Amino acid sequence: MSGPIRVLLVDDQTLVRAGFRALLDSEPDLEVVGEAVDGEEAVARAGATLPDVVLMDIRMPHVDGLEATRRITADPRLAGTRVIVLTTFELDEYVFGALRAGASGFLLKDIEPDALIEAVRLVHAGQALLAPRVTRALIEAYVSSTSAREPVLAAAPDQRLTALTPREREILALVGRGMSNHEIAEHLVLSPLTAKTHVSRLFLKLGARDRAQLVVAAYETGLVG
Repeated sequence: MSGPIRVLLVDDQTLVRAGFRALLDSEPDLEVVGEAVDGEEAVARAGATLPDVVLMDIRMPHVDGLEATRRITADPRLAGTRVIVLTTFELDEYVFGALRAGASGFLLKDIEPDALIEAVRLVHAGQALLAPRVTRALIEAYVSSTSAREPVLAAAPDQRLTALTPREREILALVGRGMSNHEIAEHLVLSPLTAKTHVSRLFLKLGARDRAQLVVAAYETGLVG
């Protein structure tokens, strides 16, 4: 039997951290292994505790959650660590930056306690918090704004697509629309195992940490939009 899911809390507000700690530590399968007050400390604490999941505030003094997420997801020692970013704004430009930096999804700080607990479990299990409509809207909005600012780059074919087969492009687009492997299998009349195999190849070819990165890639490459 594996041990509890190890969680690192990162927020510059003491009350927020205390509330999350009390909630998570009340669950037998969850354990808070550390706290940090800003991004710099978050990176150091993550390296010291090797958490399974980091709950990362975005807007903090000194080093913000975006840069901290980038450093954590780039550290080979933390390849198994998943980051959930926390924000008070649904359409926060920092959130999209964090997803691009390697975060597995985001949560609003006013989330219900049961939903927070379930989110930690889902991300630890390898799923991405990208099902809510607002998340897809956020990604679409910021990919569009990036394209608008960079018309020359946006007009050029994305080199990431050249390595993909037509079927893989099709499946990446469906992942970008929020479909699960099972839904993709039904949509394309494939076996669930075949759909899973295609998605696994996308992870390898695109260097994606998890499904969140595939969704971002689908929007950035223009397969969804």
